[in-house]
Amino acid sequence: MSEIRKIRIEDLREAAPTLNAGDKVLLSGTVYTSRDAAHKRITALLDSGSDIPYDLKDAVIYYAGPTPSPEGKPIGSCGPTTSGRMDRYAPRFLDLGLVGMIGKGERTDEVCDAIERNGAVYFCAVGGAGALAASRIKSCEVIAFEDLGCESVKRLYIEDFPVVTAIDCHGGNIFRTGRAEYAEI
Repeated sequence: MSEIRKIRIEDLREAAPTLNAGDKVLLSGTVYTSRDAAHKRITALLDSGSDIPYDLKDAVIYYAGPTPSPEGKPIGSCGPTTSGRMDRYAPRFLDLGLVGMIGKGERTDEVCDAIERNGAVYFCAVGGAGALAASRIKSCEVIAFEDLGCESVKRLYIEDFPVVTAIDCHGGNIFRTGRAEYAEI
């Protein structure tokens, strides 16, 4: 069984080149939720030269739309959403300094190229395990676009959040290698 690495978000830029597709990681630190509606608004702000809700430099985006928090909890269910819906925005965000993304599913060739070009990483979280994901989120604060409800931009603090390195900055991609392995059977 492969080793599980613990990585702090603030150390991810340095750690990204040491990660390989398939590596298991426990992430800790600040991440931002953002989905398609928020990405569209952030892009419009960038296009107009306005400030965006958070600095993309060395940031990690978690593609999620958490449910409302139950009493005494920082957040409701918070599983990953399909990352492909953000693919039209991801290369620009990566070129502006984004170091990591967490979601589920494949990415386009353009996103994979931007990950490599920028020394970044794409992690997959387990879909259908929103309650498990929520148990690793220690705080949640809406920081932009509150009118979007569950799709508002939130600042989360996560501890030992379980992910798998899906696409690394060396061109490793579990979606490609996994398919190739099963095609040989």
